Amino acid sequence: MTDLTHHHALPTAAPARDSLATAGVFIAGFAVLLMFALLAQLLMLPWRAWLPGAEGEPSLLGAVRAAVYTFMSYLD
Repeated sequence: MTDLTHHHALPTAAPARDSLATAGVFIAGFAVLLMFALLAQLLMLPWRAWLPGAEGEPSLLGAVRAAVYTFMSYLD
């Protein structure tokens, strides 16, 4: 019979994988929304109103970053 009282759990790399996954989602979302914002900016469209979180940001990169953070808050 096997004694299960003295087993040790192996450490997992879940926090590192979660961190990489979160960074990957942020980078992918930032790239997509940046391309969208740049295209809309070139076409002189009011794109800030279309992205939640980007309305009050004066800079393009700040607005895209705010939109990505708003998007990521829905993923939880």
